[in-house]
Amino acid sequence: MRVLLTGAAGFIGFHLAKRLLARGDTIVGIDSINDYYDPALKFARLAELGIGSGAAEFGARMPSVTHPRFSFIRMKLEETDALKRLIVDGSFDRVVNLAAQAGVRYSIDHPYAYLDSNLTGFLNVLESCRAAKTPHLVYASSSSVYGLNATRPFRISDHTDHPVSLYAATKKANELMAHTYSHLYGIPTSGLRFFTVYGPWGRPDMAYYKFAKSIMSGKAIDVYNNGDMLRDFTYVDDIVEGIVRVMDKAPAGNAAWDAANPDPSESSAPYRVYNIGNNKPVQLGAFIETLEKALGKKAVKHYLPMQPGDVYATEADVSALEADFGWKPLTTIADGLRLFSEWFLKYGEASAG
Repeated sequence: MRVLLTGAAGFIGFHLAKRLLARGDTIVGIDSINDYYDPALKFARLAELGIGSGAAEFGARMPSVTHPRFSFIRMKLEETDALKRLIVDGSFDRVVNLAAQAGVRYSIDHPYAYLDSNLTGFLNVLESCRAAKTPHLVYASSSSVYGLNATRPFRISDHTDHPVSLYAATKKANELMAHTYSHLYGIPTSGLRFFTVYGPWGRPDMAYYKFAKSIMSGKAIDVYNNGDMLRDFTYVDDIVEGIVRVMDKAPAGNAAWDAANPDPSESSAPYRVYNIGNNKPVQLGAFIETLEKALGKKAVKHYLPMQPGDVYATEADVSALEADFGWKPLTTIADGLRLFSEWFLKYGEASAG
């Protein structure tokens, strides 16, 4: 397939690009390479995909020197005309939108950073897909949309009307915007609610990465709510496997969908939303202990109360993804943190961020 992949220099985008290239797809990757975290890591990921230092220039399309079916353009989603030209002229079989301003806590202090990429940018993606009649748009949502929901596991049939961060609100908005375009224009859209993704080449702003850097440098780690938090940590290879399976099968509208008792995860339009998580939440304290073993060094812990925008627990009900695509997470926390730690001790410890 021909695939446009936004956020190609990001954590999940990088791993997805490698997987799609390995199976023979042709990919055009775009990324703004912003400085939310040190761009050096993003450039290092691109280098692994055969994209050299010229990626720093905006607008130029760079072919990979190692993957003849991969090229990269530094571009912002907010570049309305350029994005539309790229998607319309590219005749893509799939558009996968992973680009976004990420981070729950960052949204507390930098709310305006989320408007351009997560709202205006996503609208540009939708408008471009409408103009191009794209056969299937897959986009990243987040487990954060569940907000104040207390019933676990989180089910895609649950309503998600009480977000606790602006980041979560923008992801909820993306799902609503996607449904609108599926309904009005028949664009098949699939949203994936990611649950705490971790692994090699991960984001330095994520807790597990910060923990590893602090542990290896002998600095104290901040442990919120005294470590009494549950997270559905999901290894990146499992996430990528789910994305690929969803990509390959565009949704159709459900003719039996009941507008009088609506299931928010589907529609009479070609629209679906799925959870993609490990389905086995781990207490933060136990997660840190497993990371200590993988790194071979104990952490100095600094216990703090719960932070604004955080939730106590996340747990994914992935039965819909399993039923529709035969997907199951396969990587244990012990194996996943071992693989992350092996990479981190080789590259990540010396990296910026």
